Amino acid sequence: MKIEYKLGRVHCAGCAQSLEEILSSTDGISNVSLDFISSNLVVESNSLGKKELSDLIEKTIHKFDRNITISDPHKEEKLEKKDKIKNIINYSIIALTAVMLVLLNVISFHHSASLILFIVCYALISYNVLLSAFFNIIHGKMLDETFLMSIASIGAFVIGEYTEAVAVMLLYNIGEILQNRAVKKSEKEIKSIKKLKATFANLVLDNTEMQVTLDKVTVGDTISIKHGEKVPLDGKIISGNAYLSTAAITGESAEQFVKAGDDILSGSIVTSGNILVEVTSNEQNSTVTRIIELVEKASLNKSKTEKFIAKFAKWYTPIVVALAGIIAFVVPIFSLYQDFALWAYRALLFLVVSCPCALVISVPLSFFAGIGASARHGIMIKGANFMEALWNTDTFIFDKTGTLSEGNFSVKNIVSIDKEKSEDEILELIAYAENFSNHRIAKSIVKEYNKRTQKDINIAWIEGAKEIPGEGIVACIFGIDSIVGNAKLLKENGVSFNEIDSPHTIIYLAENGKLTGYVEIEDKIKSGAKDALLALKKLGIKQISMFTGDNEKTAKYVAENVGLDCYHAGLLPEDKVNKLKEHQKGGNLAFVGDGINDAPILSTVDVGIAMGGIGSDIAIESSDIVLMDDNLSRLPLAVSIAKRTKAIVYENIIFSIGIKLLVLVLSVLGLANMWLAVFADVGVTLIAILNSIRVLFVNKKYKQKLDKRQK
Repeated sequence: MKIEYKLGRVHCAGCAQSLEEILSSTDGISNVSLDFISSNLVVESNSLGKKELSDLIEKTIHKFDRNITISDPHKEEKLEKKDKIKNIINYSIIALTAVMLVLLNVISFHHSASLILFIVCYALISYNVLLSAFFNIIHGKMLDETFLMSIASIGAFVIGEYTEAVAVMLLYNIGEILQNRAVKKSEKEIKSIKKLKATFANLVLDNTEMQVTLDKVTVGDTISIKHGEKVPLDGKIISGNAYLSTAAITGESAEQFVKAGDDILSGSIVTSGNILVEVTSNEQNSTVTRIIELVEKASLNKSKTEKFIAKFAKWYTPIVVALAGIIAFVVPIFSLYQDFALWAYRALLFLVVSCPCALVISVPLSFFAGIGASARHGIMIKGANFMEALWNTDTFIFDKTGTLSEGNFSVKNIVSIDKEKSEDEILELIAYAENFSNHRIAKSIVKEYNKRTQKDINIAWIEGAKEIPGEGIVACIFGIDSIVGNAKLLKENGVSFNEIDSPHTIIYLAENGKLTGYVEIEDKIKSGAKDALLALKKLGIKQISMFTGDNEKTAKYVAENVGLDCYHAGLLPEDKVNKLKEHQKGGNLAFVGDGINDAPILSTVDVGIAMGGIGSDIAIESSDIVLMDDNLSRLPLAVSIAKRTKAIVYENIIFSIGIKLLVLVLSVLGLANMWLAVFADVGVTLIAILNSIRVLFVNKKYKQKLDKRQK
């Protein structure tokens, strides 16, 4: 049993981490994943039913923090309205406190009156923080951000630093608001993907058109899509033509002209024209639904860096708090300056600085933003762990068909070796055999046969057809024992012949143990493939190889034309997996493919990348990254975003730890004050968050160059 929730008012990354740990250790719960940035909580249980699990989750969360709200992830509007009201109240309190604090430092009040006003100010601005800290202590949750801020500000008040006590809480609250706004901005970029999904479809029944919700449409129904409307579901155009904008799905800025017979993807927008479409997917498995699910769940797959930071924060805070205790109570005893108030103040600075939020928030946010930036360009990365794996990749291996080549096969040449058979008869026999295969080459041969003869294949003339994966088909056709496939298959069956020297794919036909003819299949190399591979080299990829089941001549031809470092030809799916070890160069290894036979290797390598535009469902499910069209130039863009994300993650780690350590040292030496300590906490956090969001806006120049090249 799995339940997904949307949590509200989880304002502390450390709190999210603690809550995840508490839920994970709760009896009856087998797996928990809580992402602070998106506020998505996924809980699994192997022993509890839905009602029992739901009650257990709600009870545990409310015990942990009574302010946290729990809602269905698909019903967030009510929660957002409540949060808006709460934000208005918070803004008003902050403004009022700021004005009072200024007046208290500008106007001279009687000491008693001044103290009362400071207490009022402090109570206004710290009420929620102190209350949260109190309930957290009751539930055994100490050393979180609210506890540290409460102790620091109360301590400042006790030693007579009234202005700084109020200022700490004031700046903390302002920082929380700015931090939440920055995080929400990043989340909003991700949520914008949800807007790709249409809310209705124009269903056509008995020549009557009616507007219905998507759940009312089934596969095989006919829908009408007009100018300006979103394509609600995947389908095939029955009639009409139109221009489609697929930018939101594939990242392709140029509009696409579509006509009867063309397949179209949900989430595209009809910019001109009207079309009738036969639906080929329901709402649950449509392209746009799958994209939304991929992006929403991506943040739940955490990277090694995120996990390390979480562990670091778990030990970092207690250590700093212990040091603060030593500074406050031990150091004064052995110090030449036995001023307990002075050392208590320095210890309080330690407590303020010790909050690890800058790291705990900014690191996952950087990954979150990187995934969002990729999604905007038609690159779906299924998790931060795969983003991290991609930036550590130094070897790329490509499949050929549909990846480096277009995958749109055509019959280039038909040759009859048997003088008693015409070329059309050779094509017919090969087409009859290939009718049992779903491979693109097989389909291209059958298509050519149908086109030439205007006939359908009569399967009654075929007996005992057996497909050998990666090699071909053995069958009895028109009463003759026939072998149709590559040279390897014929030789394995004892057929003696000389292989044809061609850079294209050769499908041989042997009858009764003798070669009688063959067809030559052409598959053009993708335009831009060479540029894409060159761009990968410039990004630091050490080796680019190709694995293909095609013959040596074809493989060599492709390798020379796209600039591969090496290639392996004539490989079966299992051979590709076995060859992987030879290509490991120290870093991670990525494989790029699109077909069903690529699924085993896609799930084996460090980073499996599927060409989603023409890729099979099984390849997409087995992969870690999906390119939503078959444009290879998306690949260097993905690597570029991953490497920029890496740079920003490291910048945040070095900057956050560096500033905190510096201020901690200055605090001990008496060279820092509470304002600097608050900056080292709230200010550094805010700067790190803003730096993280930069990922959303990088690579624009690269993308513009890419679009110009395509036009």
